[in-house]
This record gives sequence, structure tokens and C-alpha cells, in this order.
Amino acid sequence: MTNTVQTPLAEPVSPLEIPDAAIAMLDAEGTVAGWTQAAEHLVGYSAREMVGRSAAHVLESPEDTLRTSAFAEHCQSQDGWSGTVMVRHRDGHAINMTLRTSLLWGQDASSRWLVSVTDIGTLSSEASNGSVRESLLAHAPIGITVYDQQLRCAWVNDVMERHDGTPRDRRFGRGLQDSLPAVEAEALEVVMRQVLESGTTTVHEYRAWSSADRHREHAFSASFFCLQDASGQAMGVCSMTVDVTGNRRARERLAILSEASTRIGSTLDFMQTGQELADLAVPLLADHVIVDLMESVPFGLEPSTGISKTSDRLPVLRRAGLATIDMGLLKLPWVREEVIRPFPTSLFATALRTGESYLEPVLDTHSGPWTHHDPQRTQEVRDTPIHSLMVVPIRARRCVLGLAVFGRSEEQKPFQEDDLLLAEELVTRAALSLDNALQYARQRTAALTLQRDLLPHHVGGGAAVDVASRYVPADMDHGVGGDWFDVIKLSGARVALVVGDVVGHGINAAATMGRLRTAVRTLADMELPPHELLTRLDDTVRRLSEEDPQALDQMPAAVGATCLYVVYDPVTRRCTMARAGHPPPAILDPQGHVTFPDMPAGAPLGLGLGLVPFESVELELPEGTLLALYTDGLVESRDDDIDAGLNRLGAVLAQSGASLEDLCSLVIEKLPTQAPADDVTLLLARTRVLEPSQVASWDLPNEPAAVTTARQVAARQLSEWGLEHLVTTVELIVSELVTNAIRYGEGPSRLRLIQHQVLTCEVSDGNTSHPRPRHPRILDENGRGLFLVAQLSRRWGSRSAMDGKVVWAEQDLPTAVAV
Repeated sequence: MTNTVQTPLAEPVSPLEIPDAAIAMLDAEGTVAGWTQAAEHLVGYSAREMVGRSAAHVLESPEDTLRTSAFAEHCQSQDGWSGTVMVRHRDGHAINMTLRTSLLWGQDASSRWLVSVTDIGTLSSEASNGSVRESLLAHAPIGITVYDQQLRCAWVNDVMERHDGTPRDRRFGRGLQDSLPAVEAEALEVVMRQVLESGTTTVHEYRAWSSADRHREHAFSASFFCLQDASGQAMGVCSMTVDVTGNRRARERLAILSEASTRIGSTLDFMQTGQELADLAVPLLADHVIVDLMESVPFGLEPSTGISKTSDRLPVLRRAGLATIDMGLLKLPWVREEVIRPFPTSLFATALRTGESYLEPVLDTHSGPWTHHDPQRTQEVRDTPIHSLMVVPIRARRCVLGLAVFGRSEEQKPFQEDDLLLAEELVTRAALSLDNALQYARQRTAALTLQRDLLPHHVGGGAAVDVASRYVPADMDHGVGGDWFDVIKLSGARVALVVGDVVGHGINAAATMGRLRTAVRTLADMELPPHELLTRLDDTVRRLSEEDPQALDQMPAAVGATCLYVVYDPVTRRCTMARAGHPPPAILDPQGHVTFPDMPAGAPLGLGLGLVPFESVELELPEGTLLALYTDGLVESRDDDIDAGLNRLGAVLAQSGASLEDLCSLVIEKLPTQAPADDVTLLLARTRVLEPSQVASWDLPNEPAAVTTARQVAARQLSEWGLEHLVTTVELIVSELVTNAIRYGEGPSRLRLIQHQVLTCEVSDGNTSHPRPRHPRILDENGRGLFLVAQLSRRWGSRSAMDGKVVWAEQDLPTAVAV
């Protein structure tokens, strides 16, 4: 029995000092042997659900479960482990937590594990003192004892002996009276019985003479947790005792950690996070700090390999942060973004391979890992005034992202274990920020790649328009959005211009954009007028939202999307457009006047406002008119309203003499910021007009003799165009189309030939019914006309017209003839 004397503390215990960590006890195989109410509150599982089950049940991913055995062996060899893990709550959501494990011994050399986890999300700068203190103390020498219901010692760790000098073998089966004076033992037993009855966590503080330091009185803080068995009943009490003598110094360190919560990880920039870590640590903790990241990390890529003590692969780093009290004090390459190659046998390379921190209180550069085969490097290390060093790997999800090195030269006191603990806490915060940035970068890259793959790589307006386009993704803080654009060639040399915007950001918005773009292309192939196309698209979005199982909980990404659809005909110079909640196009006439047409706004897609139909507006445009289709990210910003953005766009478009590509670049350069909060999409189209000599048309009577007339005029026109080699094929196509118009149409018909990039043959009649190919049997006399047209044509189809329909077929032209 030790000759210690204890007196109760006069100061009351602050509520913030009551630990908010969840405690559980595991056996050597990782099976839960004891549970607490705090653990139930944190992960949602009760003691009845967890005791007797593997702790891997609450791990986030199946991969973590498969690695549990290997992880337990690692903990056994290291007498514990600390780091961050993802834990699955009972309702399914994941929680990012700090985890600490401590090895406990029982009678007959049996062992168990005490696990402490804390939700990282609770570590705010204002209310995290208790949580951070618990995190720090879990690393510090903390004595752990587990008592049974009779308050007899059942399990204990090695630290308790250092606290009061009582060997663990003398504790088993005995109460507090065998290691503490009667007064203090009685007071603690009262506290523990209250914990057993109430199940709540309690903190009791007292002063004592430690066996490790008998020259001064020490302050101890004991936290008591009620352990529950499989039936949910109290099975014992866990006591965690910490020497808090250095409370003032601890508060200073907590102040540093509090400041770290606001200064480290302020952005998703990898290099800036490294610099923020270095700036915070100097001079609060060290005189010199360098932060090096694995070469792939600053580019948003995770390192290809994880922690491995046997890896022979030499790491390559990139300097992300550096700070020093005197830049001229060290003769080292203090250059950010410099590529660093640690010497294979150096302590830095070892820390990267193993993922373990190293403390050199007194730096001996004449032996050990500081002696290199490279004499120049060896001398550089010896010439530094640094006398104490800490090397801390930056770890996240069992992967080393880099290295932080802390050194002292002016501060004569060498680094101690508690300095290393603080450095590890700072590095852990930086690691969490870097890991978040990596995950965001991975998702953003996937969304951006998906979006760019879904957007057209090369746009061409055929004979109708000249086009140019630009797409600028949103900044890192907001993520890739769902903007899209398209240029679709239609029959009769016409072209459709489309710009749309999906609500939200990220990979879901990009995927939804792809679905809408595909739907628009499908509807455009049906040759629908703009207002009818948007009506069909609105129905499609509403059906998709009804079929989406997530629609009950949140609005699907497609709902609320906007779209502008424009069709231009180079033969008639008519432009028809309609919009669904999208900004109107900008129109620049050949004289340099910019207008924004007054057209019905329409409702965004999928909102169920079908009673408010979409309306088309038709304009006649002079040749050389410039159309600018865009998304709201181009004209809206945090500081300016939309009118300012429209005026800015109009002023840039009015600059004469610029090509479409130059105009696109000028518009993007005039953005208020080159890192917009929303995606920016711009599609420019300058109208063209087909020459009268490229179009020929004839009115035909509704009589059989018109078939012969149509063949003759078509052959004559092809000869004038120098297309004699197409006469036979076109005569057959004209015969079939005109015959169908006379047989099934109403009133006179009309034949039109258009020579542009292809040769288009059109036959219109007054019947609104569209032809459908049939599959005739061998003996049928009719039904082969459209089949013959399909075989002879490049493509064919039909579209509605004001007074009926138009059936058309296309023929390829020689390169020298195509316009």
C-alpha cells in the first residue's frame, strides 16, 4: 500500500469537463463485452443489441469489417491505437469519429480493450473543450480500472501503477480501500454506486502525491462510466484517472486547438491547408515547421499506396507549407511547391512508410537515421541549429497523405510527449480537411468528367448557322452544376439550338443533365415545334420524378430545370423559339443593335404547371444575325443583379469585327470573377441564308399525272445543279412520296428540293397524319413505297406543318458540291 495522502479539490467540476466520449469494452476477439449509455446515444445501438456482437457491426464499410482482425493484431502489438474512423449509426448514416483504444489486463494475464470514440462534428470552437480534452487525455498517461458490481477491481491498465505505485496483481478482486486512504476511498465508492444506480457519467477530482513524483502534490481527475451487460443492466463501473496537474498548460493547448478549428481547413485548397497548419504551429508550438504532401494530393488524387512497413517504394513529396521564426536561420530549400525526395533510410521516409510519429527530444545528427550515404545531405542536417524534432505523418483513413515536421532551435526546452500529442491533434485536423478536400475533388472530377463527356465535343450548325460555345464549371466551393447545350441538325437544312440548366450541383446534377439532353434530342428527332417539345419534355420530367423513389423525401434534380429551345430555318430566315423558365436569348442584328425578345417565360420543367402552356415566338432574322444562348451563371452574380449582367453581355456582343470564337472568349473574360459560383454556358450562333439558286419548289395537282411531272422537274433541276448521278435515285424517291401524297393526302401537294450539305427532297400535303412504314407480305401489291425510300435515302422522316405535313428524304452529296 502506498503512503499517499489525498484531499478533495475545492473547485467545482465544470460541465464542459464531463467527457462526452462513448465508452465500450471489448474482449480480445473484438466482441463487445460492455456498453454505455453514451455509446447508445452516439451510435443508436443499445446494450442489448451490441453486447455479445462484434464491434465491426458498427463499422461503415464491409472492407473495414474484413480488416478488423488485422487491425486487432496491430493494436495488440502497439498496446493501443488512435485515429479517425467512419462508424455507421443505427439509422444508416455515417459518423466521422476519433477513436482511441487502450489495453486492459485481468487475472491470469487475460486482456480486454477499452474503446473511446468521439463525434468529430461536436468539436466546435465554442463548445468542444470537454471533447478535445478527452481526446488529448486519451493519448496522455491515463489510468483505467474496471470494477464489478461489488466495486472490486476486475480489469486495469499499466498506467494505474505509475499513478499510485500499486502493482496490478495486488488490485484484482480488491476495493479502493487497498490502494487509497479510507476517506478518499469512501468518497469515490459513493460516486461509483451513484453511477451504477443512475447509469450517468460522473467526474470526481482530488489531489494526491503521485508515486512517480513525490516532490509535489498532483491533481487527478477520475471519470466514472457505467458499463451495461447484454440485458442492459449495470455490470460494473469504468474509472479513467488522469493526472491534470498541468491544467494551465493543457488549457493553453486547448486554446491552440480551438484556434486550429477556425484557421486550419478554411478552404478546399490542399496547399493552403498545409500552409495554415505551418502558420498556426509557429511560434505557438515550434520554431520551424514544414508540411509536405504526397505528390498526388495537391492534384486531388489519393496516394496509390497506404501504410506499409515493408514497402520499398520511395515516396515523392511536394512542399505545401512552411513557417519559421527566421527565414535566414536554416540553410534549407524553403520553397513552396518544391518536389521533395526523402532519403530512403531517413526518419522522414520511415514515418511515411509506417504512418507512425517520431519524437527526437535531443537531436543526434551523428548517428542513427540522420547519417546518410550522401555526405552533402548529412552535413546540411548537422549545420541546422535545430536541437529537438518531431515528425508526424498526416494520416486519413489509414492512408498517409504527407508529413509535418516540427523543430525547435531558439526555444531551448526540448519537445516532450505532450508536445507530440498536441502536434498530432493539429495534424489530425489538417488531415480531416485534406481528406474532405480529396473526397470533394474526386466527386467534382467525376461530375466534371461526366458532364464534359455528355456535352457535345464538336458543334456544327450545318448550312443554317455558324456556332461557337464555351462552358466554365463553377468554383470549388459550389461544385459542377447541370448546365448543358446542344446544336441539333433538323430536316430541311434547319437547325435547333438548345441551352438548359439543371437545379443543384455535383454528379447527380451532371447525370440529370445527360438524361434531359438525351430526351431533347429524341424529341427533336420527332420534328416538334418548340412549344410542343417543351410540353413533352415537361411531361417527361414529371414522370421521372414520380418514378424516383427519393422524390418523397427530396425534390429530384430534374424538377425545376430550365430550357430554351430555338429552331432556325435558313430558307425562310424564320426563327421559332420557346422557353421553360430560362433567360431569353440575346439577338444582335447586323447593324449592331442588341435586343432580348419579349417572349413568354414559361414555367420550369416538372413543376406540374401544365395549365400554363408553353408558347412559341416566331421572328424573321436578317442574314448575319447573332443569337446568344446562355445560362443564368453568365448574367447573375453575388454582387450584381441580372440587369447588370444582361447589359454587360450586350456590350460585349456589340463589338464589331470579332469572330464567334473571339466573342466567346471576350464574354467569359468579362465575367465579374473567373471562379463563378454557378456554371457558365454560352452558345453563339450567326445565321446564314441559302441562296435562291439552292432551293427549287413546284406545286403539284392532286392527280396521278402529277407523278410524271414531279419526276421530270426533279431530274431537270438535278441536271442544272450538276447532280446527274443522283437522278435515277431521286426520281424513285419523288415518285413514291408524290404517289403517297396524291393517294392519302388532301388537296394539292408541293415538291421542294434543297441543295445544302445534303440534298433534301420534300413533299408536303394537307393531311396531318404521318406515314408509317409497313411490312408487306410477298404477295401484297402495296406497302413497299416507304421501305424503298428508306433503302435509297441517307435518312428520311416527316414533320408537321401549318397546313398539313411534310415528308422528306436526304441524299449525300459529293464533297465538292456540298455547301
